[in-house]
Amino acid sequence: MDTGDAKQARIPAKTWEDREMRDALAARNISEVYRQLRKHGVSQRQIAAMTGQSQSEVSEILKGRQVMAYDVLSRISDGLGIPRGYMGLAYDEATEIQVVGAADEQQAEEDESVKRRKFLAHAAQVTMGAAVFGPTSEAWAASPARTPAPGRIGMTDVRQVEAATRALRALDYQYGGGFCRDAVVAQLSWGQQMLQASGTEPVRTRLYVALADLHSLAGWTSFDIGLIDSARGHFAHALDLAKQGENHPLVANILYRMGRVYLHQEAPNDALKLFQLGQIAAQESGSELAVAVLCANEAWAYAMMGNAEQAVKLLGRTRDEFQRADLANAESWVRFFTETDVYAMVGTVHTALAQHDATHTKYAIPALNKAVDSYGDDMARSKTFNLSALATNHLLEGDIDYGAKIGGKALDCAEGLKSGRIKDRMRPLREEAERRANNADARELVERMNAFFT
Repeated sequence: MDTGDAKQARIPAKTWEDREMRDALAARNISEVYRQLRKHGVSQRQIAAMTGQSQSEVSEILKGRQVMAYDVLSRISDGLGIPRGYMGLAYDEATEIQVVGAADEQQAEEDESVKRRKFLAHAAQVTMGAAVFGPTSEAWAASPARTPAPGRIGMTDVRQVEAATRALRALDYQYGGGFCRDAVVAQLSWGQQMLQASGTEPVRTRLYVALADLHSLAGWTSFDIGLIDSARGHFAHALDLAKQGENHPLVANILYRMGRVYLHQEAPNDALKLFQLGQIAAQESGSELAVAVLCANEAWAYAMMGNAEQAVKLLGRTRDEFQRADLANAESWVRFFTETDVYAMVGTVHTALAQHDATHTKYAIPALNKAVDSYGDDMARSKTFNLSALATNHLLEGDIDYGAKIGGKALDCAEGLKSGRIKDRMRPLREEAERRANNADARELVERMNAFFT
């Protein structure tokens, strides 16, 4: 898409005041809005450039395709310069949910692969400092709800944001994103306003980083309950703020988390691109721990693609980078990656490879056992994931009775967690158990899993 078209096209403000145009905007009849723009000499290509849509999408809308999703309507409004009130658009996330429901509950207006490419373009622009393709960060979600904030800020104010983020992240680890996402978004709505406050340059730089980390947590908790578009928007804002704060390790961490979203969607190629961008940022930062995180997840992506050689090679580098890492002085957003998580990733990668070659269970099982034994109640979600993978490996080995027993423990651990990812991460276990339904223990596990997910 030629972004130069967007710069050249300046739609006069009076265009939105025509009676036919106002009626179309009030009805959110985007087809008619585009037709009116064509009458004013605005080309399909210009509309596409300004709204971040493809020309084929614009053409389909001109032919009558309805636009319903809030985030797409918001992007069209902002891109074309339409006064938001003319379309009855809410200005903040809380009001948006009250008026039209969560954006992720709407029918997708774009194919998911298109959204992935747009985010990758944004990530490349932030990481490499040059636009490759796709829209700028202005295409992402609107700012959260506003609440009173100080007119002038100091380090104490920023430390309060950091402390709140740490506390909320701990809740996410222990209970799942569904337990704390609303609190994260509420904290973010207050923190965002601090960007408008006055303060010294060191305070503002640290604020950028603190809010980037909070946006990243909002993205992660959104992902955990299945709000993928919201997650993508928060991660995009997090990238921008982390870049403004010149914090390369945090940029790497944000890209790792968005890559995990795509792994969860079984899109390892797209995930790998984000992990590789993240590794560039991690290496620039000099943080061996951040590099270890990215290498481990690249290994997972390769494993999902069935590339055992690359996956095992990257696991080796993960261990090497982790051994060199300065764990004592690691930033809060990467400090989660302990020796336990190294074992968990080794087990996870070999579990993915075992789907193609069952001999990898001999590497997966010992690593997963070490991870499960080390996780405490404060990491209940991670423990559940690893128990599920462990049970899957035992079933693949033919140890059905024991595999079913471990699967039962995974379900026990999942009780009380508010995480939408649990069901998807347990899908391989259920599939392996269903294949062995002639065994009474496997059959009982399937029945229990069906009841749990229902």
